[in-house]
Amino acid sequence: MSKIPQTPPATPTLGQAFKYWLKLGFISFGGPMGQIAMMHTDLVERKRWISEHRFLHALNFCMILPGPEAIQLAIYISWLMHGVTGAVMAGILFFMPAFILLSSLAAIYLAWGDVPLVQGLFYGIKPAVVAIVLFAAWRIGSKALKNNILWGMAILAFVAIFVFDIGFPWIVLTAALLGMIGGKVMPDKFKSGGGHGTSDKQYGAAVIDDHTPTPSHAQFSWAKLGMTLVVFVSIWVIAMFALSGNQGLAAMASFFTKAAFLTIGGAYAVLPYVYQGGVEHYGWLTGAQMMDGLALGETTPGPLIMIVTWVGYMGAGLAGAAVATFFTFLPSFLFIIAAGPVVESTRNDLKFTAPLTGVTAAVVGVIMNLAVFFAWHTFWPNGTGTTPFAQPFEWFTVIIAVAAFIALWKYKADIMKVISASAAIGLTYSMLLPLF
Repeated sequence: MSKIPQTPPATPTLGQAFKYWLKLGFISFGGPMGQIAMMHTDLVERKRWISEHRFLHALNFCMILPGPEAIQLAIYISWLMHGVTGAVMAGILFFMPAFILLSSLAAIYLAWGDVPLVQGLFYGIKPAVVAIVLFAAWRIGSKALKNNILWGMAILAFVAIFVFDIGFPWIVLTAALLGMIGGKVMPDKFKSGGGHGTSDKQYGAAVIDDHTPTPSHAQFSWAKLGMTLVVFVSIWVIAMFALSGNQGLAAMASFFTKAAFLTIGGAYAVLPYVYQGGVEHYGWLTGAQMMDGLALGETTPGPLIMIVTWVGYMGAGLAGAAVATFFTFLPSFLFIIAAGPVVESTRNDLKFTAPLTGVTAAVVGVIMNLAVFFAWHTFWPNGTGTTPFAQPFEWFTVIIAVAAFIALWKYKADIMKVISASAAIGLTYSMLLPLF
């Protein structure tokens, strides 16, 4: 058994961080939970840039924000390490590869309407995503759920979303309320990590460890908060003024700003709002085009909320894609840079951390639901609510998923290598299948 490191690794330079966030932007498959899993594996377990508890504290805050939680987590961690420069760098690199890819696919879609090569690659990527999300549930659950109370909350969250189809925001709110109550009546059960162990017992000392002081740039001040708000409001006003001469793009900017602020619960919560506005109200695209874009969004890297890039492109070409993306993600930078110092100041205060511990437990249940959802749609692609196991049953994808999970769990394989190998296998199989 390898010895657990007692000293933290060297603090990564901005250049090293740039390389990591760029790489993540190209391999961040699996929607928000898959991306969170990748960050946990890379940043907590392998690189030890941030400890388990600091990671979960940041994650829990991002889960209760409007907008995409995975990119907000990336912005938060990079902001903590490298200030505003790091936040902007990580956020842009997180979505830029997906923006380029989805814009290109939208152009191809409008010209030819078919991308068989991409479909072949994603035939193998989909089951790999199932394995990645399942692995995330196991890794985060085994570390965060340290007592029966938290395990029970995770199970209840899974049942609520899987069986009763209760909205994600309501699950998060209920978990936070239960955590708040639990922090008062049974505080030992709701301490960070469930009251047992510390992250350095699992992975070793981290650059940003449990007791590492908050860096000066991340400390709260009213002046800093006021300046941040002024800067972001100014950016938004200037951008809106620049679009004032184009009524269509201005309407698009206004719509996606509202979407970013009004949809709590991440990408899955924003989808119905975007569908209603983009398809039914503005007519930027048809319902069929929206579903095709969602299918590509599910199987391309980047946040699932990148569906807004597709919607924008369908409505107004590359300019529309840029406007939709910019105004959707701008508030995410605001939330982290403005509120991050407040969140950092509450790390050791149980009345703030207990609700977030409850949210962590619920998140594990939500991740399990996502794994089941992906598995169902991958193994039974024609399944519906009335006929969930409609044929054909894609047995080959089950083999890929099992192999990918074993590679991640037993052999600690790099996620990028697992995805690449699965994509190659899927493409080869889809090309050979018609010959038999």
